Amino acid sequence: MEGTDPVNKKLAAALSGGAVLAVALTACSSGEKDNKELDAWAAKVCTSVPAQQAKIEAAFDALAKAAKDGPPAELQKTDSKAFQDLSDGFKARATTINNAGAPPGVEDGKTKQQDAVRKLTVLSASYADLKKQVDALDTKNQSKFAAGLDDVSERMKEVSVQYKGAVDALQKLEEGDVKEAVAKQPGCQKANPSAAATTS
Repeated sequence: MEGTDPVNKKLAAALSGGAVLAVALTACSSGEKDNKELDAWAAKVCTSVPAQQAKIEAAFDALAKAAKDGPPAELQKTDSKAFQDLSDGFKARATTINNAGAPPGVEDGKTKQQDAVRKLTVLSASYADLKKQVDALDTKNQSKFAAGLDDVSERMKEVSVQYKGAVDALQKLEEGDVKEAVAKQPGCQKANPSAAATTS
């Protein structure tokens, strides 16, 4: 049984590099400015953030817990669902930001918005690929299963780079007046209070 547990812990470690996504649009308020158009844009983006964030965080939690123990079939089922939820969560975030359009009155707003959407979409596709990879593992052969998990862990290193790129793109989108507009929105405030420290 040496194979499954250590390898799955490696998988969890690869994932936990960004276990709490400081994703846009979690805010620190500073001065208050009155910008109704930008406030309306922030409201569009933030309304669905709590549900998206809850799905993403629950998936990361499930992966971390599954890494501790359990038979291969159980691990496969948990990891598969978690990767699907991560794919869905990041796709939903991309769709929300895409539908909101560029933040009005923001320099390079369209470029920043499109970059965030593109990187979130790529990240979503990568998690979907990881789900397929996990689904294809041989749960009846312990050594093959462990080797397959090792491959998943290696792939996760690549995905963690994409993850960081998506976070960076979201933070760029969130700069300046956008951050202030987002800070007023209840949806973004309650999505991830602990992330405020990382974006202050």
